[in-house]
Amino acid sequence: MKIAKITLTNFRIYKNVNTISFTPFNEKNISIIAGKNGYGKTTFLTSLIWVFYGKLMAQVEDKYRRDIKSYGGYEKFLQSLINKDIQNDFELGVSKEAKLLVEVDLTDLLIPSIPCKKVTIKRSYDLTTQEENLSILIDGIENELTKDVGYDVFINDFILPREIAKFFFFDAEKVVSLAEAKSKDELRNLSKAYSEVLGIKKYEELKKNLETLLTKLRRNGVSGMNKPKLDSHIEKEKEFIELIDLNSIKQTNIDKEIFEKKRLSDEIQEKLIREGNAITVEELKTIKLERDHLKQESIQIKSQLNKLMELAPLVIAGKKLVELREQLINEQNESTNTLDKSLIKKEIESFTKTILKSLDPINISKTERLKIEKVFNTTIKEKYQSVQKVKSSNILLGFTQEQYLNFEAIYTNIKGAYVNQLNAIVQEEKNNRVLLSSVNKQIKQAEARKDNEVAKKYREEKASINDKILSLTANKESLLEESGELKVRLQTTRRELSEYEKNFKLVENDQKKYIVTENLLAKITELIAKVKEEKKYALQKSLSLGLTKLMHKNNFITEVKVKIADDIMDIDLIGVKGNIINKDALSKGEQQLYATALLKALVDESGIEFPVFIDSPLQKFDKYHSQNIIEEFYPSISSQVVLLPLLEKELTQDEFILLQPKINKSFIINNEEDVSNIIECNLKEIFKELKKNVYTN
Repeated sequence: MKIAKITLTNFRIYKNVNTISFTPFNEKNISIIAGKNGYGKTTFLTSLIWVFYGKLMAQVEDKYRRDIKSYGGYEKFLQSLINKDIQNDFELGVSKEAKLLVEVDLTDLLIPSIPCKKVTIKRSYDLTTQEENLSILIDGIENELTKDVGYDVFINDFILPREIAKFFFFDAEKVVSLAEAKSKDELRNLSKAYSEVLGIKKYEELKKNLETLLTKLRRNGVSGMNKPKLDSHIEKEKEFIELIDLNSIKQTNIDKEIFEKKRLSDEIQEKLIREGNAITVEELKTIKLERDHLKQESIQIKSQLNKLMELAPLVIAGKKLVELREQLINEQNESTNTLDKSLIKKEIESFTKTILKSLDPINISKTERLKIEKVFNTTIKEKYQSVQKVKSSNILLGFTQEQYLNFEAIYTNIKGAYVNQLNAIVQEEKNNRVLLSSVNKQIKQAEARKDNEVAKKYREEKASINDKILSLTANKESLLEESGELKVRLQTTRRELSEYEKNFKLVENDQKKYIVTENLLAKITELIAKVKEEKKYALQKSLSLGLTKLMHKNNFITEVKVKIADDIMDIDLIGVKGNIINKDALSKGEQQLYATALLKALVDESGIEFPVFIDSPLQKFDKYHSQNIIEEFYPSISSQVVLLPLLEKELTQDEFILLQPKINKSFIINNEEDVSNIIECNLKEIFKELKKNVYTN
């Protein structure tokens, strides 16, 4: 798929009609749109996100969500997209209308069951009516499929899912967020995008639908008397889910606040360094005490880890534990389907009495009656003992219902809470190591100089911010503990609900559906595990290869490990000594290289053919890394790559010459009186044209 043409009409700084055409296409896959700061490169990228996703653009990047929020909602955000001159003319009555429009023509697009040469997406907003309109034309006409499924759904399902747009439209400087993700929520959000890119999400959605169907079938068998109790269990489950979600939102908000506070703290630290008063003698002593405290914490963390490892034998014997659980489940199922022995005995005794009583009218002697009674008792006793042996042959443990539920609680704790505790301790150890490294670095770089008032003010402000960070961190730890408790209670509630649902008798048709659905669920679960494993190794290989090509440090990263646990995916970079490289310790340029290599690996493994637009390319790279990116990344990441650089800063003339054999078209953004327009220019003259038409303004 390629973008053939983009038209911007009155979109922010782009007044009137601005059209940029990338056709005709050839074997050269790169286009350049160059402009000075503030001339509209980022605005150009925003217009693409808006034309594809409209109000759903907030789901693409947090930046757009924040922008919409800062304007006071999507309606006011829309008004901010209209060119100011057009808006002012409308408000003053000079013009009778104020409209903005973004139009995109797509070619080489493969849509199932719809052969087409071109798809046109138009999104507009009319300030007069305050209405947003979206239309999709296939080869110039409307199509019933787009109407039936809905335009936004059609774009998301048949063109580019919004969850993965961030991998195709991105700011190269801000893409380092891929490398900075640390919290579970950040990793979980990224994992959702990874699942979409790698094609796993559709399998997971199918699995979820099958699980929902199973639950529905089970609950269809509830009788009138059991309905209130079932509703109570369901309501309890729903309550725990909502509490966990609320807890997660609070954690996310705290993470964002901590990130912002740390950013402010770092800015103040930079100011202190510039003042030459980064650390005083007293603060140096404090930092050394902090270092000693962190070292002591490290010992305590390792001690906690050792205690947790005491449970390791149970985890190592996981298969045996699973077999034990399966045996208990089978025994519970058998005992559920088998009548109570005392009831059987009573029934047999009652049957014997009934038969013997029926002999009373028959004229037989007392001796004969005793013989008959003896034969009955002997035969029934033998049969009863035989039935007992057959029915108890599979009972090895004989757990009561209460004992079984207690075992289930222990099993769930080992399977769920143990892993969470282990992950938490491992993460705590990583954080401790990072902090200790940071403190050691401060001690090493510290210089005790005479105080001044400016430095003193900065330190007080920094101390206040750091106290707030500690307070927020403590709040988050409290939320994590609460979340763990809620998850355990949710698991217990779901287990109780599952046990309760087993008592419902399904009608014949529902029983057949249940068996088929259960088999399908088992197969799709197995398939998901297999696909994840295959994608994991493919991603590891592709990312490792990308890092080797892009980084100029030999053997800096020797291995890449992708970890997938439930709905969280994380990536470890392994150094030459087998150590895990802390991504925070990487320079900004190295973080951007890692994120760039990850983007390329994801795009390669996704098989999605879509243009890649990159704002601010090469900004954090030195000339060696820039050369690697130019030669290895841009020519191969997509069949259409559009770069929006600041020439001479983000793309020098020498770098441009290196890239030139792969450049198809070049454009400059001209600006006069705060109004921008896009001009196509000769590839070889772009630097001259830019200086003549832009920098002379």
